[in-house]
Amino acid sequence: MNHPLRLAGLGAAALLTVGTVTTVIVMQGADAATETLLSQGRPATSSSVELPTLGPALAFDGDTGTRWASLEGSDPQWISVDLGATRTVTHVNLRWEAAYAKAYRIETSADGVSWSPVYSTASGDGGTDDLTGLHGTGRYVRLFGTARGTQYGYSLYEFKVYGSGVTEGTPSASGSASRSTTPSASASATPSRSASASGSTTKSPTAAPAGKDLFDPRKKDIAMQLVSSAENSSLDWKAQYKYIEDIGDGRGYTAGIIGFCSGTGDMLELVELYTQRVPGNVLAKYLPALRSVDGSDSHAGLDPNFPKDWRTAAADTAFQQAQNDERDRVYFNPSVNQAKSDGLRALGQFIYYDAIVMHGPGNSAVSFGGIRKAAMAKAKTPAQGGDEATYLNAFLDARVAAMKTEEAHSDTSRVDTAQRVFLNNRNFDLNPPLSWKVYGEPFSIAS
Repeated sequence: MNHPLRLAGLGAAALLTVGTVTTVIVMQGADAATETLLSQGRPATSSSVELPTLGPALAFDGDTGTRWASLEGSDPQWISVDLGATRTVTHVNLRWEAAYAKAYRIETSADGVSWSPVYSTASGDGGTDDLTGLHGTGRYVRLFGTARGTQYGYSLYEFKVYGSGVTEGTPSASGSASRSTTPSASASATPSRSASASGSTTKSPTAAPAGKDLFDPRKKDIAMQLVSSAENSSLDWKAQYKYIEDIGDGRGYTAGIIGFCSGTGDMLELVELYTQRVPGNVLAKYLPALRSVDGSDSHAGLDPNFPKDWRTAAADTAFQQAQNDERDRVYFNPSVNQAKSDGLRALGQFIYYDAIVMHGPGNSAVSFGGIRKAAMAKAKTPAQGGDEATYLNAFLDARVAAMKTEEAHSDTSRVDTAQRVFLNNRNFDLNPPLSWKVYGEPFSIAS
């Protein structure tokens, strides 16, 4: 196993490999002596679960007879734990079931959105990995598996995080999802292909109140239908893999289930991921053009056949899977995790998700991070002791203001006659039946 080194006379040292660079991080023995178990019983989430009875919380329950397991046959996958406050992480112990990771990273994060690696290996062999001498800080700790060691998935009996120290205050949100630190790992930064299930039975002080969140498969499907009603005038979001057009918003082509844009980089990253998985696919030849038009509304190198080839690719289940994965990595998982950290239930999680879909995950005044910042200047989040309805109204007000700055998004009905309706009904758990209108067209979900 590729474990951190022990250097005589220097205490513990971590071997951190990122790309082709290997760094030894030294930690004095006194720090190791004060470490405590931080993760047991803490709230946990994962990119997927093989079965509802194999949820991520089972890797943090202190019981070696229970386990978390991801979906079989899919890379990458991840499992994350919320430590409840910013901690210094010095030691991670992993007890693998037969389905182990050959290549994985241990990462920390202040906000559950942007991640920093503290350990990496490409030669895991299962059993028990006792990773001592780590040096990282964060409220969240994640295992990110990029290559399975078996034909199955990833499975852990126990994932123990040790460390010390508490930094007071709520972590700030970056409003953006970070990619891997190595260019070659761009595809590995995607969460799994399926709807996630948290499986958590313990709530942190800042977690959303009890009730199914948007990681629940049914809730996630409702969220996708709501977005599709606004983006495609249809509840059939799975029919949108083949969608592509230029809607004249300055972002070039908009396409797929989430509106990947040729001018904003996410379409490029999607096609890169698809090409890594299916070399020589029908869209691979457009990669140079997509890199060239990124940041503009240009179609140079894409016309006239790109739309036709996109629709051809959309019949490939591997391309559909890539769209699902990029949706989750860039938009769904970061927004839902941030909403949960802010103490919001399913409705608030959806409100965040819809905002990041339209405005992107940046920090500008008209991006998700800027909208959230403007809302927090007006009202406290539930995690800060504020009223949930008051905060969400402030967020929607800030979002409407951002939408009105762009002519293509100036129709705010997806907020006014949809999300605000659910909020006024105090349907914080986003439970059906749901009725709403977008652009004057009525929609409903009965159950």
